[in-house]
Amino acid sequence: MATASDAPVLDTLAAMTVDSLERCGLDDETLIITRLAALVAMDAPAVSYLAHIDPAIKAGMTVERLQDVLVAIAPVVGTARVMSAAGHLAEAFGFAIALAENEAEAIARAEKQSRDKS
Repeated sequence: MATASDAPVLDTLAAMTVDSLERCGLDDETLIITRLAALVAMDAPAVSYLAHIDPAIKAGMTVERLQDVLVAIAPVVGTARVMSAAGHLAEAFGFAIALAENEAEAIARAEKQSRDKS
C-alpha cells in the first residue's frame, strides 16, 4: 500500500531515477552526458539541469566537457535549443551556488552557536 508523502511528485521522480540507474549499464560520465543531451533536446527548464549538477560533478564533468557536448549535439538539436540550454545551465549553476552558500552560512551559524554555548 502506498504511503502518504509531503512531496509525492518529487518522491516519484526520485524513484524513477533510482530505477533507471539500477537498470542502466552506462558508466557515470556517459550517463550524465546522455542525460544532459536529452535535457537540451527537450528544452528542459533550469530546475531539470539543477538536479544533474551534483551527479555531473561527481562524474568528473568539466565545463569544457559540457561545452563539447553542446557543440556535438548542436547540429542535431539546433542553435536555439543549445542557446536555451546554455541559459538554463547558467541559471542552474547560479541556483546551485546560492544553495551551497546558504548551506555553508547555516553550518557556520550552527557551529558558532555551539561554540557560544560551550
